[in-house]
Amino acid sequence: MSQGKKVTLNTGQQIPQLGYGTWQAGPGEVGQGVYEALKVGYRHLDFAKVYGNQREIADALKKAFAEIQGLKREDVFITSKLWNSQHDPKVVEAALDDCLEELGLDYLDLYLVHFPISFKGSSKHVGQDLFPLTGGNQPVGDCDIDDSISIVDTWKAMTKLPKSKTRAVGVSNHTIEHLEALNKATSVVPAANQVERHPRIRQDDLVAYCKEKNIHITAYSAFGNNMLDQPLLFTYPEIKAVAERLSKEKGDQISPTNVLIAWAQSGGHSVIPKSVSPKRIAENFKEIDLTADDIREIEQVDKTQRRYNIPYVANKPRWDVNIFGEEAETPATHKVII
Repeated sequence: MSQGKKVTLNTGQQIPQLGYGTWQAGPGEVGQGVYEALKVGYRHLDFAKVYGNQREIADALKKAFAEIQGLKREDVFITSKLWNSQHDPKVVEAALDDCLEELGLDYLDLYLVHFPISFKGSSKHVGQDLFPLTGGNQPVGDCDIDDSISIVDTWKAMTKLPKSKTRAVGVSNHTIEHLEALNKATSVVPAANQVERHPRIRQDDLVAYCKEKNIHITAYSAFGNNMLDQPLLFTYPEIKAVAERLSKEKGDQISPTNVLIAWAQSGGHSVIPKSVSPKRIAENFKEIDLTADDIREIEQVDKTQRRYNIPYVANKPRWDVNIFGEEAETPATHKVII
């Protein structure tokens, strides 16, 4: 099997629309998952410092480049992310160096600001204390938010990173307001914005804004996620019905996950589903096209739009910060510093 659809970033780079994600992939299984994905034909991989699994992934990459016939580093589009505890402009490049060292790579294709907030202590040890807590010498309670570092400060440092270390820079979990602030402060438009997106969280306004500004959208949690114990979307009768109908029409086995991946890709976006099962990794790799009628049918599940990934209510320890402007975040005592 070979990698299929690609789109072009505002940097001129091509990014495969279908990628392999590693969020919530556990130790002892993530490396094998990455290796299987590359063996199947994935050529877009998504990582992050905070996932805590990049050293295991480094071993998998080394093995894949040595064992998979013809596979070279330049064939694979690799993304990783700057964590909240690394936002101090003085340590942004050192944090990238640390990331590259963990992955055993010379460069990334794309480096993202993971969230538009800063944790305290980011100037110490390249922000290796990933979840500093309030309470001083006796950490307790919530993650310790640093209101002295703005997202513009961090973005300016990102734009100065050497192209030899990362071919492009972008953001993740940024709203229109956040993107507007970055665009007004610098001449460098993010190459991408990675956000939670699926038929129950379509983010139509954000998608339209990013299209206007030529910011590529990458969707994570394309099947939903389990942070708030919501049913995953491939279990929904509506999605199963579309998969069954398409299987009959195309004379091929189309799974509910194939349907959700195709929906996420429609409009030229990319998507990074995660699985550690070799069978599902291969199953998810099948790219299909949807008609406008198919898309409307899939979007019937959006009866009660709800964002799953709200750190203020979903994370432990809690992030006492209003990131997305959702009703659930109203009690938060911190806001994104622009």
